[in-house]
Amino acid sequence: MCNLYSLTKGQAAIREAARAMRDLTGNLAPMPGIYPDHAAPIVRSGADGVRELALARWGMPSPSRTIFEAAGKRANRLRARGQEVDFASLLQMEPDRGVTNIRNTSSRHWEPHLGPASRCLVPFTSFSEFSRDAGGNIWFALGGERPLAFLAGLWMPGWTGVRRAATGPETIDVFGFLTCEPNREVAAVHPKAMPVIVTDPEEMDVWMTAPWRQAARLQRPLADGMLRIVGRGGKEDDA
Repeated sequence: MCNLYSLTKGQAAIREAARAMRDLTGNLAPMPGIYPDHAAPIVRSGADGVRELALARWGMPSPSRTIFEAAGKRANRLRARGQEVDFASLLQMEPDRGVTNIRNTSSRHWEPHLGPASRCLVPFTSFSEFSRDAGGNIWFALGGERPLAFLAGLWMPGWTGVRRAATGPETIDVFGFLTCEPNREVAAVHPKAMPVIVTDPEEMDVWMTAPWRQAARLQRPLADGMLRIVGRGGKEDDA
C-alpha cells in the first residue's frame, strides 16, 4: 500500500504537463513527503469542464459498512465498561480515516465515482513503499532526476464526515488513487500492489474523459524497467 509520496516540481510544470487552464492552489511549495489526510494538488475537471489544478485531502470515503463495524466495536467497548450508548450519535462521530489506495473498482462502493467528472490526475515525483527488510521507506521514481508524472485518481467534492474525533465533522474535497499489480521493480520490495501511473498526454486524456470501459484499461502496472529506486529509509524525498 502506497501511503507516502512526494511532489517537488512547481505548479507551472504541473499545469503544462496536465494542460490545466486554471490554478486554484495559490503558492504551491514543494512537498517532499505527502501523507494520508494531507492536502495535496490534483488535476480535475471543474464544474464548467475546464481542467484545473486544485487542492484536496488524501483519502476517499470508506465504505459505510466499515464505519458501521468500527462504531459497533467502539460501542461494545463502552458497554463493557458499563456506559450507556447512543449508537446513532456514536456512528455519526465515528472517524473515517479515508481510503488512500483504490484497488477493487468493481465494488459497488466505487461505482458512483468512476465517471469522468470524478476522475483526477495526482501529480507526483516519487512514491514510497515500506519494507522493513529493505530499509524502511523505499522511494521509486521514473528516473534519478525525479521527472513529473501522474497517478490515476478519483476525487469527491464536499465530502462531510469526521476524520479526527477531536476535530469533528468537516466538509472537504477528497481524493485517492488507483493501485494494481506491481511491476518487477516494485514487486521486489512490495509484492502486493503499486500505484497506477500515467505517463503521456494521451493516457491522461483517456483517464480524464473516456468512458469507464476504456479508462479502466489503464489500471495496470507500469512496464518493467521504467522505475528505479531513488532513496531508502527517509520519510521525505527532497533530492
